[in-house]
Amino acid sequence: MKVLFIAGFAAITPDASGSAALYRDALGLPLEGDGYLSTEHVDGVKHLGVWPLDEAARSIFGATSWPDDVPVPQATIEFEVDDVAAAASELEQHDLVLLHGARTEPWGQTVARLLSPEGLVVGLTNTPWLREDAGGG
Repeated sequence: MKVLFIAGFAAITPDASGSAALYRDALGLPLEGDGYLSTEHVDGVKHLGVWPLDEAARSIFGATSWPDDVPVPQATIEFEVDDVAAAASELEQHDLVLLHGARTEPWGQTVARLLSPEGLVVGLTNTPWLREDAGGG
């Protein structure tokens, strides 16, 4: 597997309004959106977000709340790779358990996810609009 770049980082929060008060209001980050706040306009990062825990649960598990038997993550980091399905398979060959295999999200990003030993949701992604920005569209 070849990691092309870090596609994004997002805090995962059980308190969306408290996180918005910190990251958007106090720090002045140009975060936009309802629920999931994000920007692609901070130097040094392709995508920065604040992801409500219930929305993360919906995206990852198709559930309205985070499962009790899975540690609650504090953040997600996404690594852009050439081939998401192949990269996911490679991780499984290292006895890592995926939260879900490669699939395309409604917003057009292909992603497979696992939970790291540190408690981060790690995504292996193909994010077409970020590749265009990097000249690899």
